Amino acid sequence: MEYVQSRVTTLHDLADPLPTAPTDRTAVVVPVAEREFETPAATRVFHVLEDLDPARVLVPLRASPDRVGPVKEWLAEFDLRLDLLWCDGPRVASLLSDVGLDGERGKGRDVWLGLGRATEEEFVVVHDADTTTYDESFVRRLLFPLTNGYEFSKGYYARVENNQLYGRLFRLFYAPLVRTLVDANPVPYLKYLDSFRYALAGEFAATAETARRLRTPRKWGLEVGTLGDAFDVAGFDGTSQVDLGVYEHDHRSVDGSTGLSDMSQSVGETLLRSVVERGVDVDFGTLRERYRDAAETLVDQYAMDAAFNDLQFDREHERSQVATYADAIAEPSATDDRLPAWAETPLSSDALASAAAADLDEATKTEQSGIAADVRGFGE
Repeated sequence: MEYVQSRVTTLHDLADPLPTAPTDRTAVVVPVAEREFETPAATRVFHVLEDLDPARVLVPLRASPDRVGPVKEWLAEFDLRLDLLWCDGPRVASLLSDVGLDGERGKGRDVWLGLGRATEEEFVVVHDADTTTYDESFVRRLLFPLTNGYEFSKGYYARVENNQLYGRLFRLFYAPLVRTLVDANPVPYLKYLDSFRYALAGEFAATAETARRLRTPRKWGLEVGTLGDAFDVAGFDGTSQVDLGVYEHDHRSVDGSTGLSDMSQSVGETLLRSVVERGVDVDFGTLRERYRDAAETLVDQYAMDAAFNDLQFDREHERSQVATYADAIAEPSATDDRLPAWAETPLSSDALASAAAADLDEATKTEQSGIAADVRGFGE
């Protein structure tokens, strides 16, 4: 157990805390992909939220049209003030296109769509639906700093499961890359990024005012992009990080379209763009090699930590991941995939809600019509 403070205020799990929190003034955003439909982890999350009884739960859904109806029926089983927002509907796409915001789809875009409605409440909490160890303390802990003068709160936890160290993208990519950058350029922004125990955690909370000023990357750079704007809006003094204790969720492979390799491309692009935007002079000619040196050092340190705790550790596999992640380090392109802050977007959250509701209704009716046609055909 440790109790060391960071450059941002760090709240530790020293006594299994369950603080009081204004859940009745809070919107919880839980992005859901169709692969999470009716999984034990997602079902647990929504049952816990029933007991918490937040003011509103926003579920941005990424799913094909034929899955929308079943997901809607599943979510209707929970006793929650829940708004389901189908992110892939044609009216939503058209509405975004009309204001020049249509484009690539991904988790960040889903969360951004949910934030539009969520910020109508006083506080906002964002977290995933795949956490097998989720309990009511998560939301309460994340909210606690916001009622004590802070504007932004970030979750962190140890990723130790199945007798192994996880959190690979953070341990082996983000942490050594930021360490490399801050060693060469010890500026406040890089010190801020280096302050977080688990910067790629998907769990955060913010006041509505702060959440409305966050520009959200469309894809896997969501967490890094959020930290960048949190630095500008809240800074060191308005930021805290909160220990969420035991945390387990689904693991991703390194390769594949949704694997850690692809994720490292988005994270690296977003991170390095944010650094360059803030005037940091980065030597991209040597950065990749310097990153690898820092990452190799960390691999050796993790190997020792694993041995100390009698955990399994594959040093060569970790090093091969470092080599894969190194390919994601390059000077950022001129293309910025961030969506604008809701405080500045030309889009009305009411218009978005109406479009999403119409898409949801149409998808549900279409599916029911298809089922009826199948039944008639079978009877004939």
